[in-house]
Amino acid sequence: MSLPIVLLPTGRGVGLYSLQLGLQYSLMQHGYKVATFNPLKDCGISPQEIEAYFRNDQIKEFFELLLEKHDEKTANADIVLITGTFIKNSNNRDFLWLNDFSKTFNITLTRAFNAYVILITHQGKKALSEIESQLTFAQAQIDKQSIIGAIITKLNAPVDNDGQTYFSLLDEQKPPLAKTLNKSDIANLPIFKLKHLTLLGITQWQDRLTYPRIGDIKRLLKAKTLCEGDQGHRVKTITMYSRSINYILEELNPGTLIVTSADRADIMMAACFAAQKGIPLAGLLLTASYHIHQEMLSFCLEVAQKAKLPILSTQNKSVSTILKLASIDYTGIPQDDIERLEMLQHSIAECIDIKPIEEKLSSAIIKKMSPAAFRYYLTKQASQRKQRIILPEAEEPRILKAASFCQNRNIADCLLLGNPENIHIIAKKQGIKLPQSLTIIDPNTIKSRYIAPLVALRKHKGMTEVMAQDALEDGITLATMMLAESEVDGLVAGSTHTTAHTITPAFKLIKTKPGCTLVSSVFFMCLEDQVMVYGDCAVNPDPTAQQLAEIAIQSAISATQFGIEPKIAMISYSTGSSGSGDDVEKVKEATLLVKQSHPEFIIDGPLQYDAATVPEVAKAKAPDSAVAGCANVIIFPDLNTGNTTYKAVQRSAKVLSIGPILQGLNKPVNDLSRGTTVDDIIYTIAITAIQAQRSK
Repeated sequence: MSLPIVLLPTGRGVGLYSLQLGLQYSLMQHGYKVATFNPLKDCGISPQEIEAYFRNDQIKEFFELLLEKHDEKTANADIVLITGTFIKNSNNRDFLWLNDFSKTFNITLTRAFNAYVILITHQGKKALSEIESQLTFAQAQIDKQSIIGAIITKLNAPVDNDGQTYFSLLDEQKPPLAKTLNKSDIANLPIFKLKHLTLLGITQWQDRLTYPRIGDIKRLLKAKTLCEGDQGHRVKTITMYSRSINYILEELNPGTLIVTSADRADIMMAACFAAQKGIPLAGLLLTASYHIHQEMLSFCLEVAQKAKLPILSTQNKSVSTILKLASIDYTGIPQDDIERLEMLQHSIAECIDIKPIEEKLSSAIIKKMSPAAFRYYLTKQASQRKQRIILPEAEEPRILKAASFCQNRNIADCLLLGNPENIHIIAKKQGIKLPQSLTIIDPNTIKSRYIAPLVALRKHKGMTEVMAQDALEDGITLATMMLAESEVDGLVAGSTHTTAHTITPAFKLIKTKPGCTLVSSVFFMCLEDQVMVYGDCAVNPDPTAQQLAEIAIQSAISATQFGIEPKIAMISYSTGSSGSGDDVEKVKEATLLVKQSHPEFIIDGPLQYDAATVPEVAKAKAPDSAVAGCANVIIFPDLNTGNTTYKAVQRSAKVLSIGPILQGLNKPVNDLSRGTTVDDIIYTIAITAIQAQRSK
């Protein structure tokens, strides 16, 4: 699994692309496979389509798309460098709407990718105190554990009045320099000196990294080539010459591009003969080309060709040409300018300490599973081998919407159990377009075939044909029999029925897996920055210590199956030995039983909820615990505690809560809350499909 790192700019003009190149090069020099990912450019859709996601409050869907594109582009990489964004006042007009969302975008991006962060800022005209304030503010927006450090770019760069990097090649437009600082001035800032933030490096401004080739100037001006010469000549200075020929010698310097009107044959000749004499001019640019004297041009071209002096021409007049040359951003490097790119990479790589990055790469820290990553994981895994999922509440609009979505996205092959005429009427009223591939089964046409199998399964309980016929009038019982007979792979219901109504047929007809003595449940709680597993919040009212241990084991296995590396907290009103009582002793015994039977699990208990999940509280209450402060599998001591807590978190924090997901059954049956949303149903279907894949 690759290590994602978001390069997060604290403002515009930090040189993010250049820094990314240099950091990538440095890491690759140390043997790492490094990929890059730009969320706004590599997502495969237009800026207008991206904007529509945000304007229509579909941010969750956009970040799931990003994760999909990220996986496609960065397969097999050790490290992925992800560019954050800062759009305000940018020249990138396609994404100016992100002004309103840039802070939220970067925070959501970091959480969605479970990424570490490197903060990037530049000096500009900022005083040292301003640099520190900017970094302090940015640091406060991100989880401290996620921040690797900071890089300061463009030290002592030329800047404009707004403090942004401004560099011109025109000899008469040299910008003022910012106050000259030493690297030690930055390193001695309190935020670095007191170790509040690690300083990874400082890059120094270098004029030589901004020198374009004459071929780049030609492309930018859309100029015509009169003499090819050497298009790789570097342009260090641009001079517009219109004075008397007597003073031109002082302008004929190495790396200079001479700009003059095409009717100045004297200047043209002087430049050509200077090149012939060995002065390495960058080139000659002739403006108002309709004034060119052809015979004089032919004469000069003979000299220029021998001296390899590039000569360009444009029909624009000198003033408009100079204005255009003044507006070019020379800090951008074309992809084909290998020499300049390599200089840039070497220059930046020499300034950056990659050891803190390597420490993150090799650390055993268990990263959180973000909600976006979890949802993407579910849909991706479910679609790899489609399963047949029966939905017996097919006349409920939420079920129809979710089934249509799952069918269109190949998450599962959904089967609707209900009256076909009613289903189509409801779908039409709700504006739901049912896919043609969506199967609708009329229960009246099939229920008779399950009478004999049901009698066989429940004969020991006195089941008769009449009783079976009556039982099969219930859609959930009928759907459960279809699952028992392996005609479908999984069942999802509960949007219009109680939990007991939904799962009781499964207890009777599907029964438990070998080695399981009970059925329990978990909820996948998609919190703001991670997914946590809560169990048991739906099935077992007051489990014994042995049953509580089995619930913990089942829950840990479920977490692992869905990409979450479990750290199990056994919840109580007491942390460690701070309290006593039968309920505390039950949790202690259950914890010990899990440790004995599954020593590979990371588990601790009893722990209070805050000690289990809040690092600051954990340090005070359970400083030696491997679980406290970072638990992601929460096992409640009884149903009263679990159900109350999950609903409080779900409604108060407004989080997506997927479940209850049943554990311990031979085949997957999953319950929905009657207050379920379409999203809840979609991801429950996906989980059921994955469970079905793994039960075969």
